[in-house]
Amino acid sequence: MEYGVLFDLDGVIVDTKQAHLASFTQLGEEEGYVMTPEIFQHIFGRHNSDIFPLLYGHPLPAERVAWLSDRKEALFRDLIRGHITALPGVAALLPALAEAGYHLAIGTSTPRANVDLILGDLGFTRYFQAIVSAEDVTRGKPDPQVFLLAAQAVGVPPAQCVVVEDAVAGVRAARAGGMAALAVTTNHTRAALHEASRIVDSLAEVGPADFVALV
Repeated sequence: MEYGVLFDLDGVIVDTKQAHLASFTQLGEEEGYVMTPEIFQHIFGRHNSDIFPLLYGHPLPAERVAWLSDRKEALFRDLIRGHITALPGVAALLPALAEAGYHLAIGTSTPRANVDLILGDLGFTRYFQAIVSAEDVTRGKPDPQVFLLAAQAVGVPPAQCVVVEDAVAGVRAARAGGMAALAVTTNHTRAALHEASRIVDSLAEVGPADFVALV
């Protein structure tokens, strides 16, 4: 039987939370919305198409959301370029899973340019058979669309996939798609992530056999 492991990016492969906060804050200073750490905690991990109407407090035209998203992500890439490090355990886990025959994919609400920059700088691109990013989905997490597309892209049924997430919305997306969820406490407490199939503090705690057990 074949198995898939579908990774979120931010908070799972890398911890870019502070850079995202800084880029949202900088854009807010330019464009007139207010960003605080408390607001950011509420929106982090969601799709930009959902985030900006919340920040402004009213619906926005699609072209306006697209412009804000592009500007915010350009600021983010400028902040992280040359300063990217993988979270503990990731650099060992990815080749171990690939060698064990797992089909690996990225499923993220992050724009593709960010994904390519991060995976490329870390040398991780070769481990992933598919990448599903913000441009590929019309519905953000907790809708399961991103993970269902990732499972389809690697040719593994959802029931034979494990999603690796750090966000509550991501865990719920996995469960809604009929997939097991391994949650990492990068940005949320164990209590907040209680809907996951298993919770760890670091991916250094797991190896290939743990993923079969979750399925």
